[in-house]
Amino acid sequence: MIFHCVFVRFRADVPATEKQAIYDGIAALKNVIDGIIEVKSGANVSPEGLDSGYSDGFIVTFENAAARDVYLEHPDHKAVGERLVAAAAGGISGLLVFDMRG
Repeated sequence: MIFHCVFVRFRADVPATEKQAIYDGIAALKNVIDGIIEVKSGANVSPEGLDSGYSDGFIVTFENAAARDVYLEHPDHKAVGERLVAAAAGGISGLLVFDMRG
């Protein structure tokens, strides 16, 4: 199993409706890409204050690395990824991506 964790620093002017639309677009990939087990998304709720400004995030759980690799190259993923980058503070620098085995 692969946990694809993405943490986001959204621009201050991005409304909650746009954030939700992006998360909905990511969740919809489960219906078009084989090997996605689960998609979870939401705001940071940690009280520790160690988030480095990453206020939101999502985790896509894949059956294996091969399924993750198909996802990365899929045109629907690239489209929602472009929307995410456009909403992130500083573009791509407003994202932190971390994959780990489960």
